[in-house]
Amino acid sequence: MIEVIDTGIAPSNGPINDCVRAGNHVWLVVIAEDPRTGAIIDGDIEAQARQALSNLKQAVTAAGGALTNIVQVQIFLIDSADAPGMNRVYAEFFNHKPYPIRATVVVKELLAKGLRIEITATAVIDRTA
Repeated sequence: MIEVIDTGIAPSNGPINDCVRAGNHVWLVVIAEDPRTGAIIDGDIEAQARQALSNLKQAVTAAGGALTNIVQVQIFLIDSADAPGMNRVYAEFFNHKPYPIRATVVVKELLAKGLRIEITATAVIDRTA
């Protein structure tokens, strides 16, 4: 059974959920949006990465976990030149080993105008702990 997690982040207008749980597994997707309004934040890749990762932290916390529960991350960028800036910010959030496995993919574009980064993640959160 899939349980939708209320993250406190403005919901998408599309037919999707941003955070769901099935058993001890939690799947998340975040973008560089203001969590209250859902508006894409202005700024360079570091500003957008920081907001997206802050949203990821908020979402996994709402699911009862922490960033240390994340086992896999997929990052989508619209420009490979953004990778160094994204990595600098990523290291602020994921700064203890073991790190989650990660794939970083450069795509032609993301759906929201002005969006430079989108992140999906999988966490394992023991609900009995």
